[in-house]
Amino acid sequence: MGHIEATRELAASPEALWDIISNPNTWGQWFTVHDKWLDEPPATLTAGARLTAKIVMLNMANKIEWAVKSVDAPTSLALGGTGMAGVKADFTFTIEPVGTGSRFTVAGDFEGALVKGALAKAVEKDGAKQLDKTLAKLDELAAAAV
Repeated sequence: MGHIEATRELAASPEALWDIISNPNTWGQWFTVHDKWLDEPPATLTAGARLTAKIVMLNMANKIEWAVKSVDAPTSLALGGTGMAGVKADFTFTIEPVGTGSRFTVAGDFEGALVKGALAKAVEKDGAKQLDKTLAKLDELAAAAV
């Protein structure tokens, strides 16, 4: 299993961040592992909602069937998904108020027959880079929305 996690304090309010992460149509602008939706996503994310996406990690594309595990506006969103070759992924986005801004944490776990040993380490290394880019893009997007 591979695990990635990053936390960053952002200038945007929890509500501004929530408006972005809870809208699947913004994901291509900030969530760097997300390439595109393969089916039209629901307008509102609710527990049990299903989304089909193309993601890219290690420059390899994978189709993933996401299911929204939980939604607690405006503090957390959890997704679980299964991709090709039995790859499973879980992502949790957490928002905490800090002063006038927010502390945003994203954590991801990956497992499957292909995600072992050296490949798991490579996924973690690439994932950590992706999370840094994700948080920077999210900060820019939220700042522009303020």
